Amino acid sequence: MSEANVSAPAPVAPLAAVLGALQDPVRLEMVRRLANAGGPVRCAALYDAINKSTATHHFKILREAGVIERLTVEGNTCQRLRRSELDAALPGLLPAVVEAANRALR
Repeated sequence: MSEANVSAPAPVAPLAAVLGALQDPVRLEMVRRLANAGGPVRCAALYDAINKSTATHHFKILREAGVIERLTVEGNTCQRLRRSELDAALPGLLPAVVEAANRALR
């Protein structure tokens, strides 16, 4: 996939704000899916039981916390996990959260 357009991401928020964004089960599942995908994912593939406007709200909260960024790939709006920025700002947090979310589904 070639990246055509990347919006300027927000800086990674302080720990309390990132944890606040991740405490919601829907947002946590979005982050888990992004982490397991390893790259940009089309928005619709990141949620199941909610409508598009609710998903947009959750994406906004994650973007404002600096957890994800929106980009356009081949004309499709996608989300990408800001893995390196999160690891630099909050070392070890993302792997621990994703592993716990993956274990919870087993």
